Amino acid sequence: MIRVGLTGGIATGKSTVAVIFRHAGAKIIDADQIARNVVQKGLPAWQKIVAHFGPKVLMSNGQINRASLADVVFNDPIQKRHLNAIVHPYVHRKIEELMQQFIKTEINGVVVLDVPLLYEVGMDKDLDKIIIVYVPEAVQLDRLMKRDGLSEQSARVRIQSQMPIEEKRQRADIVIDNSGSLKATQAAAFKVYRALTAEAAKF
Repeated sequence: MIRVGLTGGIATGKSTVAVIFRHAGAKIIDADQIARNVVQKGLPAWQKIVAHFGPKVLMSNGQINRASLADVVFNDPIQKRHLNAIVHPYVHRKIEELMQQFIKTEINGVVVLDVPLLYEVGMDKDLDKIIIVYVPEAVQLDRLMKRDGLSEQSARVRIQSQMPIEEKRQRADIVIDNSGSLKATQAAAFKVYRALTAEAAKF
């Protein structure tokens, strides 16, 4: 089994590449989905978030309002650290549990750990390869503004809350450029996946 980290920056297209890898046969551990699961109403992480941030971050059904919470933490680094300190231990625990399951079952397979903030939260350790989905920052900014309906200032705040995309690019083992067409990205991703499966077969 080969363990691969998949990362990028906000609005660079990481989720698109993760879907391509999944369709190609990779097993995906989606950190964002896990993070959503561990903060469901009534769970320990949910209780700690509500205790710290108050009911203003809840929707009418009692679930976490991710948009409201994002508005708080993207504009306040201290609050962001508080949120990470609450959520990350639960996410890490579930990721490790899933990874151990795949170690037993995916002998010659490719397991992709899909984490937007892979470097920022120190989850780039103990992986065989790290892939970044890359677009230049100007493209990233434009796509984020259009995707989320954000002002340029709000989009820049979100981008600047992450490690610069150029730094991630330099640190990664493999770069998938997503600044062109979807067809070009698909071709690049399939080429990478074929190389990974060939490498996994050697383990």
